[in-house]
Amino acid sequence: MSQLSSGAQRTILITGCSSGIGYDAAHGLKARGWRVFAACRKPEDCARLKAEGLDSPLIDYADTASIEAGLAEVLEASSGRLDALFNNGAFACPGLVEDLPTGALREIFETNLFGWHDLTRRVIPVMRGQGSGRIIQCSSVLGLVTLPWRGAYNATKFAVEGLTDTMRIELRGTGIQVCLIEPGPVTSRIRQNSIPHFERWIDWESSPREADYRAGLQKRLYQDSGPDTFELPPVAVTKKLIHAVEARRPRARYYVTVPTHAMGIARRILPTRALDWVLSKA
Repeated sequence: MSQLSSGAQRTILITGCSSGIGYDAAHGLKARGWRVFAACRKPEDCARLKAEGLDSPLIDYADTASIEAGLAEVLEASSGRLDALFNNGAFACPGLVEDLPTGALREIFETNLFGWHDLTRRVIPVMRGQGSGRIIQCSSVLGLVTLPWRGAYNATKFAVEGLTDTMRIELRGTGIQVCLIEPGPVTSRIRQNSIPHFERWIDWESSPREADYRAGLQKRLYQDSGPDTFELPPVAVTKKLIHAVEARRPRARYYVTVPTHAMGIARRILPTRALDWVLSKA
């Protein structure tokens, strides 16, 4: 970020800021002196964040017009400069892959991948023109390994990993640096927010695995069992984001939580069938 003139305020656009990781990141970066554009997909969430002192453009990854208008609002307010983009907004649609309609996959990819790609492609020319920038992608431990019942989400995060790794190589020498943050269990509302998608798309009562749904996924979705093992608060991700956007030489990958570190090692050293056995017990 050495291209930024002395005394100028750094700017960052963060998506998915209504709660969880995005919300904490927005306030964390603001406290460090950044001008934060904390995007949400619902007007009422944007209004709430504006009342908290944040700029909050309306950006819904599933709505191309809102991506275009939201970024235009950011660039108008920042005199055309954007130092960092943190793609974060996403949702889950739990269910077995055999019960997952293709429409459900199209819907989740629209938000978790295609919208990110749309916004990122619009931001790259801005960063190229100013000679610097950071693009940070919030992936997941589920972009490294898969877990059962999470096929749709797994697929989007594996796709994010592939696009991001490619983009990092292709943008070498442009002044634009690209990083992945890969959290494991972090306190958020993603489980509660996944329920409407599950109820809309998954006909679990007609599934050959109906008993497994009833004994497993139903309890996980609808019963509050407290934090997951090794779960960390969102500030754990914010700390990694700060390094990614402020360090002279950011890392390509930032692992967050013990499970991500453990699965990163397991993926490298275990045979596939052994790793499958470990993941099937999760």
